[in-house]
Amino acid sequence: MPAAPGYNRAYMKTPTSGRPWRPSSLIVAAWVVHPGALAAWLVWPDSWPWGLAALVACHIALTGAGLWPRSRLLGPNLTRLPAAAAERGEVALTIDDGPEPSVTPAVLDLLDRYAARASFFCIGERAAAHPALIAEIVRRGHTVENHSHGHRHHFSLFGPARIRRDLEQAQRVIAGLAGSAPHFFRAPAGLRNPFLEPVLAHLGLHLASWTRRGFDTREGDPDKVLTRLTRDLAAGDILLLHDGHGARSPNGRPVILDVLPVLLDSLRAAGLHSVTLRQALQ
Repeated sequence: MPAAPGYNRAYMKTPTSGRPWRPSSLIVAAWVVHPGALAAWLVWPDSWPWGLAALVACHIALTGAGLWPRSRLLGPNLTRLPAAAAERGEVALTIDDGPEPSVTPAVLDLLDRYAARASFFCIGERAAAHPALIAEIVRRGHTVENHSHGHRHHFSLFGPARIRRDLEQAQRVIAGLAGSAPHFFRAPAGLRNPFLEPVLAHLGLHLASWTRRGFDTREGDPDKVLTRLTRDLAAGDILLLHDGHGARSPNGRPVILDVLPVLLDSLRAAGLHSVTLRQALQ
């Protein structure tokens, strides 16, 4: 199957066990710079400014890579569907931060109306609080993926042990409610650090971000959200909306409910159809 950038056949595997972790070039460079700077200081004490500059540059690069949600500098990151899915005219609609009882049922009704499928990146705590909604998402043909257990704003500052506990807890909760373990993970706000990818590999999860997003957690104008999502819209895109933590339209409705019908009409007019990430990667 033709591959999209950052895609490999490991995405096809069901996450019943771990997968190999291969450090990225940036991680390898960081491994080299740190002992190299120390060795240079021990041999040439006057070289410490250069060593310090190298360390600072390294940490700036690592931090910048973590703050760039679509970056692959820290490891694999699915930002587009593979070529085979694009050839089939598929896009992936992903919906984050739920389930939300006041929004998710209406989102499911809209998706039903257009025979569209979506991947719901759910927060473990919210899934545990609303188990019937998780069951309903699955019953209607969608998938539930891992969006962390607590969705903490400082997730990107977690150490490896805390990342692992958080993701494992969400995996257990969602697998128990949805009937299958999540295949994909999306970090809160897309922000992460170098400790994440080894944990994902251990759990058999794969990082998924997006091609474009509507910023609908802070933008209440449906037209602006829709413009961001449909600008240069093409087969293979991964689109991001929110059923939880979403902004409200001027009419007081969650903005996703005003955006989604027009977006799905646009997909239909372009000959595209929305599938889950798992369907696209089969």
